[in-house]
Amino acid sequence: MTGSLVDRVRERLAAEGAPLRPSVVAAAIRAESGGVLGDTEVLSSLHELQTELVGAGVLEPLLRGPGTTDVLVTAPDAVWVDDGDGLRRTAVRFADDEAVRRLAQRLALTAGRRLDEAQPWVDGQFTTAGGPAGPLTVRLHAVLPPIAAGSTCLSLRVLRCATQDLEALVASGAIDGQAHRLLTDILAARLAFVISGGTGAGKTTLLAALLAAVPADERIVCVEDAAELAPAHPHLVKLVARAANVEGAGEVTVRDLVRQALRMRPDRIVVGEVRGAEVVDLLTALNTGHDGGAGTVHANSPAEVPARFEALAALGGLDRSALHSQLAAAVQVVLHVARDRAGRRRLAEVGVLTRGDDRLVRVLPCWRFDSGPGPGLADLQALVRARSTG
Repeated sequence: MTGSLVDRVRERLAAEGAPLRPSVVAAAIRAESGGVLGDTEVLSSLHELQTELVGAGVLEPLLRGPGTTDVLVTAPDAVWVDDGDGLRRTAVRFADDEAVRRLAQRLALTAGRRLDEAQPWVDGQFTTAGGPAGPLTVRLHAVLPPIAAGSTCLSLRVLRCATQDLEALVASGAIDGQAHRLLTDILAARLAFVISGGTGAGKTTLLAALLAAVPADERIVCVEDAAELAPAHPHLVKLVARAANVEGAGEVTVRDLVRQALRMRPDRIVVGEVRGAEVVDLLTALNTGHDGGAGTVHANSPAEVPARFEALAALGGLDRSALHSQLAAAVQVVLHVARDRAGRRRLAEVGVLTRGDDRLVRVLPCWRFDSGPGPGLADLQALVRARSTG
């Protein structure tokens, strides 16, 4: 099938605006080819066009692979996938950079965004059509040349609902037995916690498992940038942020939703990922009688969590001393998740927040996967006892 025929069929389908059913695409192929293609050629062309026009094209099988979290395109012949064991290069190829660009622009349009020379990058979310495993929700990021040197750069993250419980994570080795007991105590004492870790380390999975273990008579109001949390809890309210449309209107931020959550009679307020000025509203909420709240934050280690909160709080106009005062009163525990060298995700460390003589918050290790109990364990146990008897 020639490139010119593909372009003509694509333009015809766009002009008709009809659903891309196989019969509609096949009819367009026959019409634009002048009726000279036989059944075999039409079927071959149909498959090629469906790959071009439906879902994520040649990347669709990778996205639908078991355990896939990320699909990355750095060049027409450089397509990578992470399906649980770290990134590996695949045999998938694009004809040229123009094919990558067309796919990126089509996915941006599906996500309600624009991607062109005037707006050379895009960040959005789209849902693919239903397949054997049902529809997929995918987070999209793309950058066009010359901003992306050499070739269009496309990053797709599969947003799978996190539904595993603590017992399943213990059985898989993601949570150590002693750490499981600590987590149970933290939940029962209604200590507020944040889960730290890098991209793809399993922060959302652990958060969902912990929320599923919250008593059924507690009301959880969860705020997310993208809907990923799906714990098996009977009283979960989910609020999901919304980006502005192509006209720049209609944006609903995580910070807006945290403020709304305060008015919804929550027992626990949860922010799926703290990444901006909403940290100020979250800390304020946790300091106004909402115990047991939680969130996730990007950090390379528990020790770096206070500095990460400082940076985020600065976006919300909170200075360093005020941030540390709020943080010390609002959050008690840090749970750090990481990948080992084999790519397996697990709870690597539990820490307790303490405030030094300089009034700054630090994280004192309570337990580590590789060394067991730490110097902060007694402080954590004292917190648990105080909350349990208070």
